[in-house]
Amino acid sequence: MSEPSTSEEPVPPSPPRRRLWPWVLLMIAVLLALAAGAVSAVLSHRISAEGSRTVHIRYEVTGTAEDVTLTYSTWRDKELSTGRLTLRSLPWAGELDTRGFMSGGSFVVRLGRSGGEVACAVTVDDGTHRTARASGAFATARCDGF
Repeated sequence: MSEPSTSEEPVPPSPPRRRLWPWVLLMIAVLLALAAGAVSAVLSHRISAEGSRTVHIRYEVTGTAEDVTLTYSTWRDKELSTGRLTLRSLPWAGELDTRGFMSGGSFVVRLGRSGGEVACAVTVDDGTHRTARASGAFATARCDGF
C-alpha cells in the first residue's frame, strides 16, 4: 500500500481583474470637458453677436423735484462708462444709440436737499423696460438691470 499523497499541486494564480471604474471616470471627464467647450463656444458667439448690434436706449425722468442728479450707463466701443447730469427742472429725456451694449445697465435718479417726487424709466429697443419712483430729500430711484 502506498501512502496517500499530501502534496497538492499549486493552483496557478488567476490573472488580475481589470478595473473598469478608472475608464468610466475618464469617459465622464472627457464628456464634461467637451460639454464645457461647447457651452463656451455658444456663449462666445452670442456675446460677440450682442456686442456688434446697435441698440437704442431711452432714459426718462418726470416729477416735481427741482434739484436732481442723474447717473446713467453709456457704452462706447464695447466699454461701459458712466454719465452724470444735474437738472434743475423736470421732465427730462435722453436717448442714445450704441454698439457693444451688454445687459446690466444702470440709471439712478437722486433727489437733492429740496426733495420732491421723481419717476425714472429706461426703455431698450428690444422691449426691456425698467421704472422706479422716489420721494423726499436725498431719495433715490433706481432703474437697473436693463
